[in-house]
Order: sequence, then C-alpha cells, then structure tokens
Amino acid sequence: MSTAITSQSSGPSSGSPEHAPEAALATSAANRAVGVRTLRPAIGLGVLALVSLIVFALNASGQRVDFRFSNDGGAIRLPDVSVPSAPYGWVVTIVLAALAVYAAVQARKLPRWAVIVAGFFFVTGFLVWIVGTAQTPSISITALLAGSVALATPLVFGSLGGLLCERSGVVNIAIEAQLLFGAFSAAVAGTVAGNPWVGLLAAMLGAVLVAAVLALFAIRYRVNQVIVGVVLNVLVSGLTGFLFATVLEPNAASFNAPDRLPHVRIPVLAEIPVVGPVLFDQSVIGYIMYLAVIVVWFALYRTRWGLRTRAVGEHPKAADTLGVSVNALRVRNVLLGGAVAGLGGAFYTLVSVSAFTRDMTAGAGYIALAALIFGRWNPVGALLASLLFGFASNLESILSFLGTPVPSQFLAMLPYVVTILAVAGLVGRSRGPAASGEPYTKE
Repeated sequence: MSTAITSQSSGPSSGSPEHAPEAALATSAANRAVGVRTLRPAIGLGVLALVSLIVFALNASGQRVDFRFSNDGGAIRLPDVSVPSAPYGWVVTIVLAALAVYAAVQARKLPRWAVIVAGFFFVTGFLVWIVGTAQTPSISITALLAGSVALATPLVFGSLGGLLCERSGVVNIAIEAQLLFGAFSAAVAGTVAGNPWVGLLAAMLGAVLVAAVLALFAIRYRVNQVIVGVVLNVLVSGLTGFLFATVLEPNAASFNAPDRLPHVRIPVLAEIPVVGPVLFDQSVIGYIMYLAVIVVWFALYRTRWGLRTRAVGEHPKAADTLGVSVNALRVRNVLLGGAVAGLGGAFYTLVSVSAFTRDMTAGAGYIALAALIFGRWNPVGALLASLLFGFASNLESILSFLGTPVPSQFLAMLPYVVTILAVAGLVGRSRGPAASGEPYTKE
C-alpha cells in the first residue's frame, strides 16, 4: 500500500494544481505509514519549559495563591487550595522538561495524554505566577470558568459556522460580518417586535443573508473566497455603522432597545461546585451553544450528510463521481454556517448588552477563525480553542481588579502566542480540508 502511495505522489501529475488535493492526501498518508520522525513537539515543549523556568520559577513572587472552588453561600462547599508560587513553578518546569525529553526520544507526534498534561501544568503554572503577583493573591475558579464560557459563546458559534463552510471547501473569512450583522438584526427586530425570540430568528436570517452573498460570489462566480470574505467584512461594518448613526442612535427606544433572552438556572444541578455554574446556570444561547457543538459533531462524523460534506471538502471530484452535487452541497452548508454564526451575533445584543453599538463584535470573527484553525477543523477542538480565548479575556478582567502589575497588553496577546506555539510545536502542523478555497467546476 505504501508503495502505491509513493508512486502516486511522485508521478508527473501530482504537481499540477488540479491534483493538489490528491498529492496532499497521499503525502500525509505516506508520512503516517512510514512514521516520519520529527523533533517539533520536543522543541515546542523545550520552549515552554524554558519559559516556565525563567518566569514561573525564577521570577515567582514567593506568595501563596488561594484558589476558591465554591461560591459564597453555596449549598456545597469545597475547601480552598493554597499553592506556593515558587515551588510550583519548579514543579511545572520539571514536568515540561521531562515531557520535552520524552518527545525528543520518541521523535513522534505527541500522544494525547502528553498534550493534556503539558497544557494543564503550563496553564496552572501561569495562573499561579500571575495571580501571585497581584495585591490580593486569591481567585475564584468558578467565576473564572463561568466568565470564560460567556465570553467564548459567540466565538464558538462563529467557529462552528466557519467549520461548516470550510469542511465543504469554502473558506469563510466573513465570520466577522455574519456576527456583526446578526447582532444588528437581532437588536432591530427584537426591539420592533418587542420579543427577543424574534430577534434571535432575525439574527440567524441576517447572517444567512451575508452567507448567501458569500456563496453567490465564491461558488457561483468563483471569485477568490478570501477576497470576498474581506470585502463582506468591510461592507457590513460600514453599512451597520451608517445605519447605527442615522437610524438606531437617534431612535434608540424604537429600534435599539431589545429585551434580553431569559437566563435559565437549573435547580440542584446549578449548586454543584465549579461545574454547576458553568453548565447549568446559563442563558438560553449558552445551552444552545452546547447543543450546537454536539449536533454538529454528530452530524459531521456519524451521518451521511457529514460523510458527503467531508468528501466534498477533501476531494470534490471523487464526490461528484459518486453522485454528490458538490456546489449545491456547498451552498447549503454555507447558508447553514451563516445561520449558526448568526446565533453568536445575537449573543451580543440579546444577552451581553441590550443594545447595538458600532463594530461591537470587535474582531471576534477573526478570533473565531483562529479558534477554528487551532481546533483543527473539529467541533470539539473549536469549542476548546474558543474557551482558551474566552479564558484569557476573562482573566484579564479579573486581574485588573486584583491589582496585578502585569500589563494588560501582555494578557491580550497571550491566546495568540499560545496558538502559535501549539500549532507549530505541540499539536503539529494544522492542515485544513484539502480542497478548501478551491472552486469546483463540473466537467
């Protein structure tokens, strides 16, 4: 089998553009078959170990950091955990160095358990160090996680919308436009109708409208998909900004004062420490987010539609040969992705802030795209990557109240640094669908 793969990838046609997806897949399969040795994970872990040594161990504050796992007045109380900052910094350094040595000896892609262990110790080491520098070295884990989930909610919807597009072979740079127009539509429709559920539906329809323009130019007219996405972002930003200044702002009571969606707290389950407030004390959109991740994962990997979607994104010509209408499926998935992204836009005006403001998404669509890539085009991976961005944003807010001397700009750039390190060193090369961004013309 490996011989056949090698001969296919080395043939004269493998270098042509029309055979690029086949060549990429063949190369990837061949690498797995022969077990290509790589030191990239070892280098990544070595960098993390060095950072841990310099920052977490040698520059620790010397204070003890208190982690609170229960809310005040909760039915179930867990004891606080006190961690000495300097000794724990050395523990993190030793663990990461040991994993780096293990990765160098194996010279293979890291197993999942090693990635989880490295991520856990590095994140907790960073928490202990950064909170230890604050005037009040104490932090509530429950509040940190609950706030992270809230801030990550629109990013999850945006990354899921992008995933549905890119798994079908359409690059969606217009996630920002879909989030922004969804937020605008939700505010206007929710205010006019006096019902937030109407606003939620309008957010989905508004984002679908943006997705329809993307599908028209990217699929029907085969315009460069990246260019179309960037143009849509600029267009929607200008359009919503103009309408906000001329219509919404002068007539806020009539067009920009929607009611918020209900907040649902599930009795008993919400009292569970740490997990309860995160999973069972959410807005309606929060519950929809968890459901959306499950549904998209199941549909993508356990249904005929998911198999066809992945086939179209990897090898559209082969899918066409088997009777799949490639462009029709791409159009449907782009529209569906727009509807999902619209739910993220509704979060801003129906949950977070009960009003629309100019460019209120503040680049969340681009962050969602980064979360999609970081999550390796997987619904669960996109969820976890979005939570990372939400975690960093919420941590920045909490630390500003604790009085840490660490600049806020450092915390703002942390998720992007972690993304670069993870993609380049720990999780290996992030490869999207082979035919992503390539228009398909039926022969």
